[in-house]
Amino acid sequence: MTTTTSAPAALPTGGVRRIVLDGAGVPLSALLAEPEPGPLGEPAAPRATVVALHGGGMSAGYFHGQAQQGLSLLTLGARLGFTVLSLDRPGYGESTARLPHGQTLKEQSDTLRAALADHSARHATGAGLFLLAHSYGGKLALTAAADDTGDAGAPLLGLDVSGCGQEYAVGPDDLPGTRGHGHWTRNWGALRLYPPGTFTASGALVAPMPERERAEALRWPGMFPDVAARVRVPVRLTFAEYESWWRHDEAALARLTRRFTAAPRLLVERLPGAGHNISLGLTARTYHLRALAFLEECLATLRPEV
Repeated sequence: MTTTTSAPAALPTGGVRRIVLDGAGVPLSALLAEPEPGPLGEPAAPRATVVALHGGGMSAGYFHGQAQQGLSLLTLGARLGFTVLSLDRPGYGESTARLPHGQTLKEQSDTLRAALADHSARHATGAGLFLLAHSYGGKLALTAAADDTGDAGAPLLGLDVSGCGQEYAVGPDDLPGTRGHGHWTRNWGALRLYPPGTFTASGALVAPMPERERAEALRWPGMFPDVAARVRVPVRLTFAEYESWWRHDEAALARLTRRFTAAPRLLVERLPGAGHNISLGLTARTYHLRALAFLEECLATLRPEV
């Protein structure tokens, strides 16, 4: 069941509201932004629905940055006519009590698709769903796309993933563990890449990384080939200029791109002047505009030929 809950003082802003979705019995909290109503107050039909999935140790607010005007994906997407749904992934937010140890990627994929079916049954989704994900959320987006059977209530249009690759640039001991989310500089990069006030405001966005999620991170490089081979929608991958969790040299990217054997289109791009947490940095608006432009391209392929 979809319900609207009261929001904390810090979030949300700018027409964004909090909701809770039913992921087959698992409550998933989310931030929701919809296109502005028409002149008579009638609901505006979204052109499509952007589903945003945060990384490990973060929360839905990652995509609604408030340190500087223009950072929020939710605000931007709604202004461009899209619904934007930023979810607290399973093991975060409202589901923490139900899932204190989190879920595996396969389980998260099942829960996510059930929650999206709940959302699609109660809200207009436009042409379909577009997954926009960061870091560990990218692993979930790829897994959900690979598992897609049309059970999310609306067609899957494509994926846009940042901060997630195939090969780690660090050893197993440097991955997030029981001691924390990993090395601070790998998560963020240089201070100059972020607006003033980012690290004060980000305290409300950070959340513990569930145990089962941390454990499965080690297995991702071995899981990636099968997952990527089963993705059948357009994919765009972005690596920040100062990304240091993942290998994104030319040889590594060549190995990565060969895995997407079923995707009708694959783009791999780098974003200058960005650290790992792109959507909170000074280049957030640039990245979000490029991601939504990719969605526009996915929508264009749905139009009948003249």
